Amino acid sequence: MTERRFKVGIVGLQPGRSWAARAHVPALRALSDTFEIAGVANSSLASAQAAVADMDLSSNAFASVAELVAAPEIDIITVAVKVPPHFEIVKAAIAAGKHVYCEWPLGNGLAEAEAMAKLARQKGILGVVGTQARLAPEIDYLRQLIADGFVGKVLSTTLVGRAGAALGAGTISDTRTYGYLLDRANGATALTIPVGHTLAALRDVLGEIAEVSAVLATRRPTALALDTQEWLPVSAPDQVLVNGVMASGAPISIHYRGGPARDGDGLFWEIHGTEGDIRITGASGHTQMVQLSLTGARGDDKVFRPLEVPASHRAGWSKEVEAGNVARLYARMAEDLRNGTHTAPSFDDAVAVHRIIAAIEKAAESGNRVFLA
Repeated sequence: MTERRFKVGIVGLQPGRSWAARAHVPALRALSDTFEIAGVANSSLASAQAAVADMDLSSNAFASVAELVAAPEIDIITVAVKVPPHFEIVKAAIAAGKHVYCEWPLGNGLAEAEAMAKLARQKGILGVVGTQARLAPEIDYLRQLIADGFVGKVLSTTLVGRAGAALGAGTISDTRTYGYLLDRANGATALTIPVGHTLAALRDVLGEIAEVSAVLATRRPTALALDTQEWLPVSAPDQVLVNGVMASGAPISIHYRGGPARDGDGLFWEIHGTEGDIRITGASGHTQMVQLSLTGARGDDKVFRPLEVPASHRAGWSKEVEAGNVARLYARMAEDLRNGTHTAPSFDDAVAVHRIIAAIEKAAESGNRVFLA
């Protein structure tokens, strides 16, 4: 007997430029035996209708998020809009009894994330969060390598990353799309987005962070909007420096810098151990969006050699990084809904990452080391 497909309603689908168009629609199409895109809601009915037509969907276009959430045929609400509206949309979806896939960051700050996780638990709703770097084949294999003792006892870990063209670069291409990233109050910064995604993956591989010190600096206080030629104020940090200690006792060092990498080498993550070392590299510090590579050295090795991810970690998935990682997360969500398991990144997992970010912010503001429970 064929299992019923889950019907998904997407909030925030803008053809050609939105994350939902680039990653969610291709991911759901790749899982068409399991999911159906049944509805779209944007800022207006006309916008939703245009998105449905441009993306060649057979979905219903809804006049508002409220109408989409209330539609009885919708099983899952996908929240793929800017961070500030996440809280109200997720609350409405949970109140309507819908399961939720919310993009990361879950909330604009720890308090919102905690509130959403609590609501989901109270209503028995499955809430998953889009920390899809955790499901990248390279991260999955890295977790296995560390668990199997490739590096021995982990002694320390170091991360240096670039935050990408839209975060801390001193310019933005489109004010409407990227202008909100300049204001720290909107909850979408180099710290909360690329560092947050990477922290989620790092926790899977190395465990919890126990304490942090931090510096958050805005070295570019203005940014040029290329579409309007206006100079806009910037309060979001373009330099994120964190040092601390993992629960295992291993020291951790993180430095994310604003803007893209000059040479396309935008991520260097090294895990140093008693028996060897592993390096994870990529084109940017957005570990959820770029092709990652693993190299390693053990014992008396004088050079790092490629660590090829076994085919079993990639089989059956899209080769496109963004859509492939999102598809893996949706597949986990379907498994959890059908089997009552907890394999997909959950709202509670999101809260754990938000707590680290809040600790980093507190440490930077106070100048003191902050201890995480």
